[in-house]
Amino acid sequence: MRFLVVSALLVYGFPLVITEVVDSFSTCSDFFLIQQPPVIPGILENSASQDNNRYKLICQNYQNAYKFATLYDTTNKIPVFSAYRYTGYYIGERHFPWKIEPQLETSDAAMKKPCVNQASPEDYWRQDQLDRGHLFPNGQTANKITAECTFTLTNTVPQYKNFNKGIWVTMEKTVRNTMNSHCRDKDNVNNILAYVLTGAVPSPANLLNDRVNIPSFMWTVFCCYNHGTKKWTSQAHWAEHNNHNEVNTINAINLEQFTVLIQNNYRQGSKLFSTDCSTFLDVNEG
Repeated sequence: MRFLVVSALLVYGFPLVITEVVDSFSTCSDFFLIQQPPVIPGILENSASQDNNRYKLICQNYQNAYKFATLYDTTNKIPVFSAYRYTGYYIGERHFPWKIEPQLETSDAAMKKPCVNQASPEDYWRQDQLDRGHLFPNGQTANKITAECTFTLTNTVPQYKNFNKGIWVTMEKTVRNTMNSHCRDKDNVNNILAYVLTGAVPSPANLLNDRVNIPSFMWTVFCCYNHGTKKWTSQAHWAEHNNHNEVNTINAINLEQFTVLIQNNYRQGSKLFSTDCSTFLDVNEG
């Protein structure tokens, strides 16, 4: 159900997204490979939150259309992951006002600053070390509307500026070029298509403004139909999150190894994609 009663929040000058906090990702399943969201035991199973008081499923709805999906942790006030379909790169305006998600707040909480269940714009005020780092990056959006939709705080985590503007954005551009070259819709090879998951592993106790978790590392993985090899293939990247230029190089690693990494930091039995996506993408093939 869409949240339309937003006047209380508008009083405080927060830009808003008309979003949908849902009971199941089946509402916006098109953003997941074969419409199957990840499995994270105890957190997300069978497309549903296993702790609805903490983990919220968000179908990001903007201008009457779903744009991407987010699993959001209201305790750490950062997303676990955002899921989206990469269909090409839009060249144009990419800076928009930051927004909050009204459905995550109760009517009483909406009258308070900062927000209770999510990061607030003021969490980033009066500090110069951290950016609002996108999970679904605006640099991988296909049009202006989708780019604007990514500027919601439920799609961001606190990222050190050197990290966000350095190796991470470099990796995002490299991945974008790889998807442009290799990834196609299996049913129409003229169309670019890749299924992408980007997430953040929370730190034990590193907080912004004593409220918002600063992640310990970032990760991203995509799966697509490789038009060269005619196979479903994947590529994964991750990096420790710190404020030094010598931060670990982004590694493209075998999906099986990457799955072990995810399981060690989330829960055993975690599974990001279906078994259809099991071959590592070599950018020199096809």
